[in-house]
Parts: sequence; structure tokens; C-alpha cells
Amino acid sequence: MAKFYITTAIDYTNGPPHIGHAFEKVQADVLARWHRQKGDEVLYLTGTDEHGVKIVRAAEAAGKEPQEFVDGLAERFRAMKEALNLSWDDFIRTTDKERHLPGVELMWQKLVEAGDIYKKKYQGLYCVGHEAFVTQKDLAEGICADHGKAPEVVEEENYFFRLSKYSEEIGKKIKNKELRILPEAREREILSLIEGEGLQDVSFSRSRKDLEWGIPVPGDETQTMYVWCDALTNYLSALGYGGDEKNMRFWPADVQVIGKDILRFHAAIWPGMLLAAGLPLPKTLFVHGFITVERQKMSKTIGNVLDPFELVKKYGADAVRYYLLREIPTGEDGDFSEDKFKERYNADLANGLGNFASRVLTLGEKQGEMMHDGVDSEIESQVQKVRGWVDGKVRNFKLHEALGHIGELISFGDAYVNRMKPWETNDKEVILNLVVLLDNIAGLLAPFLPTTAEKITKSIAWQKTTLSVKKIENLFPRLS
Repeated sequence: MAKFYITTAIDYTNGPPHIGHAFEKVQADVLARWHRQKGDEVLYLTGTDEHGVKIVRAAEAAGKEPQEFVDGLAERFRAMKEALNLSWDDFIRTTDKERHLPGVELMWQKLVEAGDIYKKKYQGLYCVGHEAFVTQKDLAEGICADHGKAPEVVEEENYFFRLSKYSEEIGKKIKNKELRILPEAREREILSLIEGEGLQDVSFSRSRKDLEWGIPVPGDETQTMYVWCDALTNYLSALGYGGDEKNMRFWPADVQVIGKDILRFHAAIWPGMLLAAGLPLPKTLFVHGFITVERQKMSKTIGNVLDPFELVKKYGADAVRYYLLREIPTGEDGDFSEDKFKERYNADLANGLGNFASRVLTLGEKQGEMMHDGVDSEIESQVQKVRGWVDGKVRNFKLHEALGHIGELISFGDAYVNRMKPWETNDKEVILNLVVLLDNIAGLLAPFLPTTAEKITKSIAWQKTTLSVKKIENLFPRLS
């Protein structure tokens, strides 16, 4: 049995989940479910990133202590699992002193042993939003484009990680696809950085008098470990790195799903840390884009931050999953609007899948038991062709195109119904073909729309030589 280890970025707990967090988790969920369907041993990890300056300031603004503040938000992020029918296997928190802390301390020790940690005085521009030092080149007229704020000038003595030592090796591993970065535009972005100025050494700690909320540097209580050194290590600490390492057999990760705003941390700093620690690099970084709302960036000030829980409450988990996976091109930016949501829902789910399932199951129930000693070659050929297309698209992280092919199979089914007119002919063989086709469509949809697929498959009872069908309530009532 092949193993498959997939991770998402751990979510920063300075605010509640929004639709962008849901987008990332749903994409990873499809990949995890697809690999389970193939018989692989899957480990799907997510979690929360709970240290750093932003957390302290957000907690102060809420009138809470940092630990109390992150405890509440971590539970909110956990709740996405049930709300969106996600199938993650593990959830790691960076404030977990038993599971996470030993791995971070071991990672620091490995960097020290490699001769890659040194101390120096430093003055730089610190972007609290990124929890990272930036340069003037990263700014637009002195402002961080992602966070809309000027960075703070920080002058202190810190520990540094000798990332420059690994710049050439990281570049080679990306070029030879040992570390695969998708989509290719993101690979070009990081290679441009490496081949241009090269990777620079990174400040890897903050003075504890300025930042107490974090993991102390081992052997130096005056310094707090850089939040990204702490956070990135979660992918290993969740496997038992630094403790009971039985799940380290899952490393290297097969896929790490991240947003484009944290590409540099995952494609530069993280590989450098792993090389210094003598560990293999992840096989693939899959980088997704951002979601805008009505063509505007989500903003608390504007008041357009989309709550995934409210969307699910209004439309259902599978409808939300479908929009995110079908409407937004995988690996690119996308937009959400109520009008587009309703349009996509009515066209693809209500009029498409929902209508086809209703027609077939209604016809099937009227037939009672049906012999299943074979299926029409036209149906079988079409199913196999689409299954091959879907598999190819999922392997290449084109989830929106995979769903498009499943939609083509539904359209084929509709055309077959209209051509054969089984409601007039009452032809059992035609109806059997349609039931088998619908069952195959459900199987293909299972990683994408698990609740809907399960409802369909449960309505079809297979015996040794016969099957029977029970119609179900309308899967996707039209939206007005």
C-alpha cells in the first residue's frame, strides 16, 4: 500500500476562518479522498499557527490573554471539519507543548549542529502581517501590498539562519523537479528570486523582551524563536519528530498545499531548514491563489469577509465545495459573488446532477429488482474514458477541470435519457444502464461532493445478480 502524506498551511489564529481557509482545506480534502479511493494509506494534516506578534496584538485588542485567545480560535478552525465535511486525519497546534515543542527544539538543535545558526546585530523592516523582515523592494511606496501597512523598524541582536548556504542547492532541486512547484508560474517566481539576488540569511529569533509569546530559543531564554521556524516544523512535529517518531515514515510529504502569499517561506526557508537537518524535501508544493468578493479583496474594513459557516448554513456543504472547486481555476485567483454562486449552482447542480439523479432514480424505483448481467458498451466506454480524464486532471492538480469532465458525463447521461425515452418504452435494459451510469458518476464525485455521492450510492442496492433503486429527495433544489 502506497503512503500519501498531504498537508495544508496551518491557519494563523489572529482572526476567525474565512472562505480562503475553507478553499485550501477543501482542495486538500479532494486530494486526500481521491488517494484513499485509490487504496493509498493517507495522512491529511492541518492545524493552527498560534505564536507571534500579530497574535499578541489581536489578543490585546480582544481583551484576552494570548492562550485564551488562540484556544477559542483553534476550536473555530477545528469546526470547519464538520461544517465542510472535511476528512483530515490530524490537527496540530503550535502551542501544544507535548506534541509540537519537542520537534521545534530538535529542529533548532539540528540547525545549530549544521553550523547554520549564528548571532548578529541587525536593523530591518519588520512586517507584522507577514511575521517577517522585508526589504524596500518588497514594498510599494513604503507599504506592504498584502497588508496595507508600513513595516516597523526593528533594531536588535538576533540569531540568524544561514539560508544563503543552501541557495544553489534549493534552486537545483526545484529545477530538476525533486521539489515540484505548481503551477509553473510559482516555480518561475521562486527561481527568479534564487537566480537573481540569491537567498539571503534569515533572522531566526526576536528578543524575548519584545516578543515573549513564542518558543524560547534552546539554551538562550533571552530570545524567542522566529515564528516561521516554529510554524514550518509542524509538518514534522505532527509525525512525532523529536518524540515518538513512528509516523516519520510518512515523510517526505507528497503534497503541501499553500497559498501564494507564503510561497517564499515554503519554497526557500523550509527547504533550507530540511537540508540543514538532513531531511528530504517535500515532493510537491501546490500553490493556490486568493479569493476576492465581488472583485474586491476581502477586508474587515469593507465588511466583505466571507464566513464559510454562514455559507454552508445557507446553501449546504457540497454546494459550497462545488463552487470553490469548479468556479475557481485550481492554482489561480478566483472571485465569489452571490449571483455567480446561484448561477453555477442552478446550472450544474440543480439542472445538471440533481435533475439527472432524480430522473434515473425515479425510473429505477418503478422497475423494482433488475438483473445486472452487463452494461451497454457505449455507457462503459464513456465511463472509462471520463475516469481516465478525471484521474489525469487530479494527478496534475486541475480539480476544476476534473469536475468539468464529470459534468460532461452527466450531460452524456441526459442525452442518453432523451434519446432512449425510457419513460415511454419502460425498457429495463436502458434503465439499468442509467442506474449503472449514475452509480459511476457518484463514485467519481465522491472526493469532491462526498455527502451527495453517498446519498446516491445508498439509494442503489446491489445484490449478487440484481440491483434495486430507491428514489431520494431532490439533491439540489433550484435557487431563486
